[in-house]
Formats: sequence, structure tokens, C-alpha cells
Amino acid sequence: MKLLASIAAGLLALASFVDAKQCIKRSSLTPVVDNFGANTSGTKMYIYVPAKLAARPPVIVAIHYCTGTAQAYYSGTPYAQLAEQYGFIVIYPESPYSGTCWDVSSTAALTHNGGADSNSIANMVTYTLNRYGGDESKVFVTGTNSGAMMTNVMAATYPEMFAAASVYSGVPAGCFYTGTVNGWNSTCANGLSIHTQQEWANTVFAMYPGYTGPRPKMLIFHGSADTTLYPENYNETIKEWSGVFGYDSTAPVETVPGTPEAAYTKYVYGPELTGYYAIGVGHTVPVHADLDLAWFGITA
Repeated sequence: MKLLASIAAGLLALASFVDAKQCIKRSSLTPVVDNFGANTSGTKMYIYVPAKLAARPPVIVAIHYCTGTAQAYYSGTPYAQLAEQYGFIVIYPESPYSGTCWDVSSTAALTHNGGADSNSIANMVTYTLNRYGGDESKVFVTGTNSGAMMTNVMAATYPEMFAAASVYSGVPAGCFYTGTVNGWNSTCANGLSIHTQQEWANTVFAMYPGYTGPRPKMLIFHGSADTTLYPENYNETIKEWSGVFGYDSTAPVETVPGTPEAAYTKYVYGPELTGYYAIGVGHTVPVHADLDLAWFGITA
């Protein structure tokens, strides 16, 4: 009788464990209802796990634009299809705010472990790495518009977490600061927040005081005809990360016109920073996932 009771108790415990972990369908965008960690802002998590995972899968965080959703960014970018080819996982966060912009303006969002959206996204990464045995050295982040702003913020607030980032039509980390949650900063948006390299670098360093470890390498895209987040934000973003890495933002070491398309010019400032400036392209620069995956080291 005691043996049967022990077996029954064991089965009950096993059932409770199984029920506690959400079943996530492969090859499908799936909302995560598990507790993925602290989430004070109520940010939603969606995940795409390919049919065949790499042995230690890389993880890409793909962050949508204002008015967008996780579903829209999943449908409008090729990361999920490429995940099937290369075996990586894609996390698609979704903003909890009206208008679905990201909080890149509050003190909490601009502070390592300060709470807000940035902390929620970092916790999504930790959850995914733990659940799927992901490669902690191959975690990447990308985004468009407000998602590009958040990409810069994630690179600044959680530099230990990300190996590389790609930024599509954003602003420098900290540029949108207002002191309020999900605020709008017209001075920054209009390209009027002008600072030195060192001032921008100090803004990044202040988001994680005392951190001296490696930082993600940065790939920056912007269009010359952007009238939402004005083109000067490209220059200021290049100045920011040049200051962080110790490069000269006024003297790229390599300039390649006509790549990846006729209107684009590639500027290499050092091994950790490359920019693509697109003449005549507005808001936003289209996603170039092939360049992203090469930058991330997923493809050659």
C-alpha cells in the first residue's frame, strides 16, 4: 500500500511539472504564457522555434515598430523562415502600450535591471536560453523604428547578453529620454539632440554603471529621406557607438558605395561598428536579413 501511495505521489508530482511548462508548438509563432521572469510593464512574449533546432541554438530578438505587433513583425520580416534554415530561435516581444511604441524614455527602461520593457525583454532571453539550451554567446537583437530604439537600449543596458545588434531607422540609446514611461521626445526625433562622441558614450556607460565587459557589435541603417526620425539620428548613433568603442566617427576606415544596393553606402568604423546610409530612402529602411545574419555570424 505504501509503495502504491509513493508511486501515485510521484506521478502526481510529474504531472504537475509537465503541466507547469507550456507546450510550445514548433514552426509556429506562439504566445508564451509561462512565467518568463519579472515583467512589470506587461510586455508580451511570442516565440518562434523551428522544426529542427541547432544543437545549441542562437537566439534573435526581433522588436517591432510603433503601431506594430509581434505578429506583424513576424509576418513582415524573414527571420522565422531563416530560422527553419539555420536552426535559431526568434523572440518577438510585443509592446503593452497604446500605439505599441516601446518605453525607451523612462529612467527604469534606461537602467540595467531597472524594470520596464528592457528588463522584460532581457528576461525573455534568459527564459529561452534556459528552456532550449541556447548558446549564450550567440544572442542577438534587431528592430525597426521604435524597435530600433529599443535595440540600441538593449545593447546599452544589457551588453553582457548580446553579441551583436542591427538597428533599422532608430535613434541613439538615451536620446528619447523624457523621464516618463513611453514618452515622445520631439527634439530627438527631429535630429536636434546633438552631442559629442564622449557625451553619447557616457550616456551608454551610465545605463550599466561599473560594467567593463564586452559589448555587442553594432550595425546601423538609416535613410536620408527619413522625416519621422530625422537622418541626423544616424550620425548621432554612429557617434554614440564610436565613442563606446573608441573609434573616430568622422573617419571611417572603409567606405563602400553601392552596397548592398545602388543608393546605399557602407561605412566601416572598426570591427565593432558598421553603418549603411541610404540616399533617398525614407522611414523605415527595409530589413536586410541577409546582412543581419552575416553580421551575427550565423552565415558566412
